Amino acid sequence: MVEVTVTPRSSLSDRGVQVGVRGLSPSQLVTLRSWLRDERGECFQARAFFRATPKGDLDLGVTPALGGSYCGVCPMGLFWFLQPLKPFRRLLRRNVAGGPFLVHLEVFEGLLMAPEPREPPLASCQAERWYLGPGVTRVPVREGRVRGSLFLPPGPGPFPGVIDLFGGAGGLIEFRAGLLASRGFAVLALAFFAFEDLPPALTTLHMEYFEEAAELLLHHPKVRGPGLGVLGVSKGAEVALAMATFLPQVVATVWINGTAFLHGNPLVYRDLFIPPIPYFPERVLFTDLGAIDNSAVFGDPRDPKYGPSAIPVERIRGKVLFVVGEADRSLNSKLFAQLAMARMSPENCHLLSYPGAGHLIEPPGSPLCSISSIRGTPRPILWGGEAQAHAKAQEHSWQEIIRFLGSHLGGTKATPKL
Repeated sequence: MVEVTVTPRSSLSDRGVQVGVRGLSPSQLVTLRSWLRDERGECFQARAFFRATPKGDLDLGVTPALGGSYCGVCPMGLFWFLQPLKPFRRLLRRNVAGGPFLVHLEVFEGLLMAPEPREPPLASCQAERWYLGPGVTRVPVREGRVRGSLFLPPGPGPFPGVIDLFGGAGGLIEFRAGLLASRGFAVLALAFFAFEDLPPALTTLHMEYFEEAAELLLHHPKVRGPGLGVLGVSKGAEVALAMATFLPQVVATVWINGTAFLHGNPLVYRDLFIPPIPYFPERVLFTDLGAIDNSAVFGDPRDPKYGPSAIPVERIRGKVLFVVGEADRSLNSKLFAQLAMARMSPENCHLLSYPGAGHLIEPPGSPLCSISSIRGTPRPILWGGEAQAHAKAQEHSWQEIIRFLGSHLGGTKATPKL
């Protein structure tokens, strides 16, 4: 009898699992397929072709895939290389408190080439991939002007505090905050536009809003001060770097594929005004797939006339971890990281740069999204990245991010139980 197994069956989405098959014929050629449906009903799937051992089994930790969504030995290949059946969809858990993603694993005789199988599988099983560990709580935040969600690990605390920021799509994205809370951090997933009563579009970065959020987090009885961390990607990385510059409460900052200058929106903080580098939308390129390549839209920050738009990172006294995907097609993030680091004290910054990684570097349970549609754009956006290199970058950078935040915020008490 053929059996496919995943161990552990239930796990946090950023953790690895073991996939195996037994009961096959010696050297039998089979297809392993994984698939799930997100909250909107969109289907994502991956598949790989294998030849069973002489004993009639497979262990994806040692058995190489012959082809399909990937080649070679990759224990997490059926999770890392999930792709949408419909183009330009992004696999994103929106309701992290609503349960896990259910990943179906199936084994089929021979080579399954069709998008959907016509015959039943030889065997199947189901894996639960969670974004909240046991006991992690989510509390909506509606205090003063601040809008977001606070994720708290189980127990009395106090826990190191982190503010989590996403980018130009706006709204409130919580999956990374839930995973960080499962690792022992108190995390405020912070919206700053296009959410509830916040401005529908981003026009000006008002640093007082982020200062208010930092003070709100630090005054929570389960949050350990005196400093906190900030994690941001894309536009959120730009904001995170500004917070590290102007807010003494910020002592550890993770910057993922962002800028070191104000682009498109000015920054206002008390009597300070930093003008932006304008966008140049006439430089946009359309790819063969009809997506928007924005890489030329950002003005060259090395042009002397843009000097006043630089975030004055030389003022940063905390630590900054720069995370760069060298195949980022949204902006030249490596250049921005290097320009920022050149103006900072060397002991205050560190660079992780990954060849082949794209713009959306996320926790390792997230498959590469190289193109997707986002709010406010007429066409899908090109993010870049090569699937295998991007997956490895996510796995390595996530561990480094957790280590960095824990080290500079005094460590965590919790360990994930899934």
